[in-house]
Amino acid sequence: MKACILDEDVNEWGTKDARTELIHKLHRLEEEQYILREEESFQDFTDLMLRHIGDPEPELREHIYSTFYIWLKRDNKFTDEEMRHLLTILMDDRHLFYQIGSDGDHSVLTRAFAVLPIALIMQRNRIQPFLTPKDFQHLKRSLLRYHQEEKDLRGYLPAEGWAHAAAHGADALEELIRCTESDIAVQHEVLEAVTGMLHNGVRIFDEEEDERMASVVDTMISETLLPQQEIADWIHSLAQCTEWHDTRAQRVARVNGKNIVRSLYFRTIARNDGDNLILTSAMLTAEAKLNSFNEANPTYGGNEA
Repeated sequence: MKACILDEDVNEWGTKDARTELIHKLHRLEEEQYILREEESFQDFTDLMLRHIGDPEPELREHIYSTFYIWLKRDNKFTDEEMRHLLTILMDDRHLFYQIGSDGDHSVLTRAFAVLPIALIMQRNRIQPFLTPKDFQHLKRSLLRYHQEEKDLRGYLPAEGWAHAAAHGADALEELIRCTESDIAVQHEVLEAVTGMLHNGVRIFDEEEDERMASVVDTMISETLLPQQEIADWIHSLAQCTEWHDTRAQRVARVNGKNIVRSLYFRTIARNDGDNLILTSAMLTAEAKLNSFNEANPTYGGNEA
């Protein structure tokens, strides 16, 4: 049976009990290996999953993502046209850009969990291309805009579980740079987006978002998507924040930059790749500048309470 994406019209589950019905259906679907029963259709599930993709209940969000993962990646249930249509919905103002710019409310859950299936769709496109050049440009612009405009960078919420917008967005950027359509210009745009997230002015990442962002750059290194010197130049640029005035924004940029450089360094060392001398030198130099506890740093001990 082929998948079919419904539009935003109310279907047979479109009642006040639709959410409860979806929870029961997804639980049962998992137990039955994500195989639909004879009387069921993909369109019923897909429409409701899109409506509740940012539900405050963490278990429901995880079940929705798991179902998309199985149907998009493992079972290949969607046609090319259906994936293009799904991508269009995921990137609209009711999903990826739902109340974009808001901070501290539940809207981040919709945005952060809309970007995850977008990454899955890009994986499918990499294996079996179906996006047109126009589709890809719209996708690229949307992801870069999302990274620029997302302001709610909370990681794990006490009641609602993972928001993790920066980490989920980084996963999508990693898929973006691996697309065959991504040229050197796109690689540089993505590096700028990573810098913007590290230099967010407010949050020092404490839920390993920096590791997910490091994966983006590490993929550029391991798959030779950019010349080493250009990546080294970007690494050096992270240390420029040490010349800023001593403000909260400067500290955020410095600590986030230091953490991602360290992550990249240890990943490079772990590969034991002797051809990365340019990069390892850049990482060591940048880390020394970003680390205010390095005795060789002129600011050593000067900015810490």
